[in-house]
Parts: sequence; C-alpha cells; structure tokens
Amino acid sequence: MPQASPPRSALHIALRTAAILLAFTLVFTTLMASAYYLMAPRVAASAQAEKLRLIGVVLAPSSDGLLNPSLDKTFYDNDLLTDAITLPPTSALGTSEETRLFRARKNGQPTALIFEATAPDGYSGKIGLLLAVSAEGQLLAMRVTQHKETPGLGDYIDPKKDRNKVRPWITQFSGIGFDSVPLEQWHVKKDGGHFDQMAGATISARAVTNASGRALAWVNDHREKLFALPANRLYKE
Repeated sequence: MPQASPPRSALHIALRTAAILLAFTLVFTTLMASAYYLMAPRVAASAQAEKLRLIGVVLAPSSDGLLNPSLDKTFYDNDLLTDAITLPPTSALGTSEETRLFRARKNGQPTALIFEATAPDGYSGKIGLLLAVSAEGQLLAMRVTQHKETPGLGDYIDPKKDRNKVRPWITQFSGIGFDSVPLEQWHVKKDGGHFDQMAGATISARAVTNASGRALAWVNDHREKLFALPANRLYKE
C-alpha cells in the first residue's frame, strides 16, 4: 500500500493563509489607490462646480426671493475662487474649523461677501449654511449646505426638500437687513421674532434663523476689513 503523506502542520497552513491575505490586501490597496488618483481630479472639479453653483444661487435671488442663478454675472465680474480669504474658527459663525470667504466685486467695487456659517443646534445636529451679504449689509440670500434634519418634517429648511416650491421657506431671508428687521427681531415668530416657521418643526427653523442673525451681525461689523484684506490671507481680528 502507498504510504500516506504526512499531514500539514498548523503553522504551515497559518503561514499560507497569511500570505494569501497579504497578497489580497496589497492588490486591493493598489486598486483603491489607483482609483482614487484617477478620480480625484474629477471629484475636485465636481466639488468646485457645486460650490460655484451654490455661490451663484445666493448671489442671485430674484426680486421675489426665488432662485435666479442666471443673474449672477450682473452682480460681479471678478474670479470669486481667487478673490478669497481664510476665516479662522469663529464662534459668531458657529465654525470650529477654518473656512473660505469669497468677495464679489463689480468693476473693482465691492458688491458682496459669500461665506459659511453653522447652526449648532439643529434638531438632529449641526446645519451648514452658505450666506451672501451685500456691501450695504443686507442678507442677499442663504442656503443650507448640509443637515440631518428629519425627512418630511424639519428638512424644509432646504429648498430642495421644501414642499412649497413657489416660495420655499428659506427665501424669506432674501434681501433683508437689520434696517428692516432689527437684530432683536431676528428670531422665529414662535419666539416673538419676525420669521415664519412650520408648525411642529420649529427647532430646525429656529436654529437656522438664529445662526443667520449672528452671522449677519458679525459680517456687518467686519465687512470693510473683510473686503480690504489681500486675497489668500488669513483674517485676524
């Protein structure tokens, strides 16, 4: 009878399994890295396009407060992405990291500041905002950039989710400044302020309203220096 081959040792099996796993990991990592480097320019271009789209939206509300991005070039003629400065973390804006502020100019004259703010007290967490403030201190428009508010309830703060497509809730802020709505009235009506909120979903509206008032007040207090700072510098108070 042929002699049976000796059984493989447990160490041999373990080493072989480890070698297979290592080879798989190296191949997978290489493929993922290659995909990342191939896709990175496309992802960056997409992010830049989305940023420009949102900037166009907040810079170009029409007379009724609705979206009219086709008007953005009537408001500025400079390169917004290069005419920008860096803001440090700023408590009045609710930001905990550095953000970029863009300056719009027409024929060399300041027309608007576009910047980010955060409402820290949304129902389901932080709410990211993008605001455009005119050189005269009015809030031209505001849009939500990120949120986790309850679908079908508090997410009406985002005009894409608002069921009122004729006049979304957030458009009530377009073209308003402290000359028409004093800072002490920059709250939802349930809190004795000026701005509407949806019944049963006040927390989201309250967070956005209060954050926008704080942000508008801070920018108005600093807007001359914000316009004057050379591009690509870090703003310091």
